[in-house]
Formats: sequence, C-alpha cells, structure tokens
Amino acid sequence: MQACAPPPAGWGRGSEERAATGPAAHPAVPRSPFPVPRVLVLAALLSLAACDVPRGGPPAVGKPAPEFESVSLEGSKPVSLKAMRGKPVLLNVWATWCHPCREEIPALQKIHQARPGLAVVGVSVDDPGQEEEIRAFLRGFGARYAIWLDPDQRVSSTFATVGVPTTFLIGADGTILWKHVGPVRADDPALNRALDKELGG
Repeated sequence: MQACAPPPAGWGRGSEERAATGPAAHPAVPRSPFPVPRVLVLAALLSLAACDVPRGGPPAVGKPAPEFESVSLEGSKPVSLKAMRGKPVLLNVWATWCHPCREEIPALQKIHQARPGLAVVGVSVDDPGQEEEIRAFLRGFGARYAIWLDPDQRVSSTFATVGVPTTFLIGADGTILWKHVGPVRADDPALNRALDKELGG
C-alpha cells in the first residue's frame, strides 16, 4: 500500500476520511483582470519548492541526517536526534488519520522489542491538541516505543517527505542507512540487513 499524502490544514480531530478529490474539491477561481506572465508564476513556484528542500539537498541514504528537534508525547520534554547520537534510530513519520500507518504499528513494536540496541521513534504529524487521541490510538495497537509530537509538520520539510508513513534508519554516527516510503515490515530484508550491520547482529 502506498503512503498517504498529508491532509489539508484544519483536518478534523480523529477524522479517518481522505481529502476530497476531483472537480468538486477544487472550486473555480475567478480569472484575474491583470494577467500574470507565466514565467513569473513558474519562478514563484520554483522558489516556494526550494524553500522546503533542506540545505545540501534532500536527505538520502549515505548522507547525514538533518537536525530535528521536537517534544515527547509523554511529559512534553524536549527531544532531538542530536541528543540520541551514539545510538541507531528508526525514525517513523506517521499520523493517526493515515490508514497505512495502522498496518505498520505492530511491525514497529515488534522491531522495538526484538532490537534493544535500537531506538524506535514515531514522529506524529497530527494536529495540535490531540495528545489524548494519540495516546488512545497507540494503546489500541499496543505500541510502547517513543512518540514525538510535530503538529507543525516540520519533520516533513526537514526530511523532504511527501507522505506518511515514511521511515528512516539513522546510524549511531548520524548517517541515513535506510529509507522506506509506505508501511514498514518487520521482515523487510533490506532493513534487517542494515540493522544487523549497524547493531552487529
């Protein structure tokens, strides 16, 4: 199953509906009486796109992971990838409204239990103020790994993700070792090879 695209701003709490598509979802916009040259429109779009790309290009396997700071679901304590340097991290970007994310939570919990030397971190991009909903959602799946909150979805621009779930394996030295778009599988051969090499398994 493919990853979910982020929902529009103001997506309702706990909503499981997908964003509307088709002509009805995009009402006609009145034509401006002052035409804008196409070259200016294109330049503006390219400029906006460039703002979301991390300096040095989008994160990729073999490159250093960008710095990212957040707060934890439990205790709202400041957390960061920098503070976790020295230990490999499986960073999973997800949301409660994402159906494919539900498929992978048991797999992430299984990896968390089977790999004690690995820090599994789920970064929730749910809307602000949904802490209780997130906790209840995770309890329903028996998830006990660390959860960070990112309601502003800064992780999406920092790691240049285009949907959820997206997962990165970051080595103890901060290098991205593996990347996957879509639900994670506990038996993924490439992931387990990377984990065995990093953890010495």
